[in-house]
Amino acid sequence: MSTALTGPAKQIGEQLYLGSNIYFNKLNKNGGINGAHVELIVADDGYEPKRAVSNTRRFIYQDKVDALFGAMGTPTSFAVLPILEQLQIPYLMPYSGAKFLHYQPTINVFNIRASYDDEADEQIKYLVEENNHTRIGFLIQADEFGLVVESGLRESLAKHNLKPVKVARYQRNSNDIKDALKALKASGATAICLVGTYKPLSEFINSAYEQQFMPDYTSISFASSNDLFARLKYPSKLMATEVFPNPNKCNAYWCTEFFKDMVAAQVSTPSRLHFEGYLNAMVFSAAAQRCPQPLQHNCLMQRLNIIFSEDKQINALFINKTDKNKHTVYRSVF
Repeated sequence: MSTALTGPAKQIGEQLYLGSNIYFNKLNKNGGINGAHVELIVADDGYEPKRAVSNTRRFIYQDKVDALFGAMGTPTSFAVLPILEQLQIPYLMPYSGAKFLHYQPTINVFNIRASYDDEADEQIKYLVEENNHTRIGFLIQADEFGLVVESGLRESLAKHNLKPVKVARYQRNSNDIKDALKALKASGATAICLVGTYKPLSEFINSAYEQQFMPDYTSISFASSNDLFARLKYPSKLMATEVFPNPNKCNAYWCTEFFKDMVAAQVSTPSRLHFEGYLNAMVFSAAAQRCPQPLQHNCLMQRLNIIFSEDKQINALFINKTDKNKHTVYRSVF
């Protein structure tokens, strides 16, 4: 697992890792997978592509891992694509909804998350159909992540014969949003789609309020709504799309199991990110248990797809009831 354990996005990586590790620790105490214990090896990439490549090479060539698991981010996933295309090692449950991971992927990838296009559709529906906005601007992280989400947002706007009134960008792993704020404020945007991580987005919303600029906002799930909301200083109208249900408002079987295990692990405030990491570990384990040892890539990928399509308890959380080809997109409102 290559993820951010340092830097401005570290709280995302830390929570995903903790959630996964809690499930794997429970599993190992109960005999593991067909007698084999799961070892989750984690390395910090700081949400930087070059470090993600270095970590991935080490995992494959030195650690001889069975799979790459829970990698965090679109730019980091994009950077390791050449390695994955060559070796076809399973790339499981990446924390990204990028198109190249979801639509006709060239790698051996398995996703639980909805695509960013699904999230974009929900955000534009909220802004245009439900709140009658026509002057919508974008604040975009300037990298592959920003580009793929921007593409989905543009396509969703085009369905309503609209274009963004302004697209402003800022650098990844920075909070330098001053120029972007100036440009978006001058554009006359009444709503802004936010694409990035929790620190620069909260900086933007707080600074905008202090300048008497108070548009409606939407945010992508990657930002971590819990961490984003916690940093807002002023009343703001912000809707964040989510790809996992809120475990605090969920009575499904796996929500209940998650809370039991979080209590046992003395995690006082379980979050959606903990839940995502936990379910990633659970789905992997359920598939691996149905494969003989040593674990073979083909068996693992086949079993993952079978479990996800046939398990009613998983389907209830992630498959759209009206369109079986789409994942469910949830909402969080500040």
